[in-house]
Amino acid sequence: MSRRLPFTAAFLAALACSFSVTAVSAGEGPAVRSIERGRYLVRIAGCNDCHTAGYPESGGTVPEKEWLTGSPVGFRGPWGTTYPANLRLTMARLNEADWVRLAHTTQLRPPMPWFALRDMSEADLRDIHRFIRYLGPAGSPAPQFVGPGLTPAGPVIQFPG
Repeated sequence: MSRRLPFTAAFLAALACSFSVTAVSAGEGPAVRSIERGRYLVRIAGCNDCHTAGYPESGGTVPEKEWLTGSPVGFRGPWGTTYPANLRLTMARLNEADWVRLAHTTQLRPPMPWFALRDMSEADLRDIHRFIRYLGPAGSPAPQFVGPGLTPAGPVIQFPG
């Protein structure tokens, strides 16, 4: 239990810092409102907590231009070691319909909460896609999955089991 407490505390602190909404004036069009809504959803859903390097440690102060480019820190457990994907590169190759279909049907390895994506509305998923596409492609692909029993090369957050 004590091994998980620091990660849990850091996660909750980062999540608490992410609850702010960027105001959109009434004169802005639907496309801008969709992007702003996507920005808000990315923040409150905790996407940055894993998919943006240094986000939890900085209390959510990583500049937006660096958001969602993945992280070299792996999550290691009985399933192997997974790495947060670079969502900016992922979204650059997916259209909205493909993203919505993927989000509603895929089951990913821990600790990715794929069930949260499955339960999001189509409108929310479209807004997230529009925001990430608005940010544009950046960064490099995340490290590859490392199978169970194999030792990853870089830093990891170790899960029990």
